[in-house]
Amino acid sequence: MIIVGVGVGPNMLTQEAIDVISNAPVIYGSSRSIELAEEFIRCEAHLIRDYKNLHLLPADAVILSTGDPMFSGLGKFATENDRVVTGVSSIQAACARFHVEMSNMALITAHGRDPAPAKEALIREVGLGKNIFLLPADSFGSKEVAAVLQEMDFDARICIYEDIGYPHERAVCGTVAQPPENHSDMYCIIVVR
Repeated sequence: MIIVGVGVGPNMLTQEAIDVISNAPVIYGSSRSIELAEEFIRCEAHLIRDYKNLHLLPADAVILSTGDPMFSGLGKFATENDRVVTGVSSIQAACARFHVEMSNMALITAHGRDPAPAKEALIREVGLGKNIFLLPADSFGSKEVAAVLQEMDFDARICIYEDIGYPHERAVCGTVAQPPENHSDMYCIIVVR
């Protein structure tokens, strides 16, 4: 199978992704990933019902993954025989939006997971002097990140970027004392020293 990143929002497909999608014999993805790629889909597109059974799909199937497949995406299901096509990730978009270089960035995800390991990673990486990119969970967002940083007596700029690429996207920054609040469930957080 070919796992293709469709980008974090509209108009964020790479040319390679467009070529693979346009020539696909069959496509599978979430409703959002299919929507992001729909103008280039020329075959049947099916909703993925069970992500743990992707290996049962046809060998020539194209699987759409939002953002980049290799960060909290479907690339984790790829085998050595599968191909993965990168997509514009929320990391790239947020770093560009807030002018944060990625070379000193720790990448953490709590998205769809128990947030405890993300909290541990946040503490560890901040302690190492890293800036943080975080995909939040419902119970571990900007307020919880700010509370952890306050406990560490760590001062930083906290930024959230939500609905990236959509007409109503929103980018806002705050401080540890006054963290920004998200208005959407589709957002990411950047912590900058």
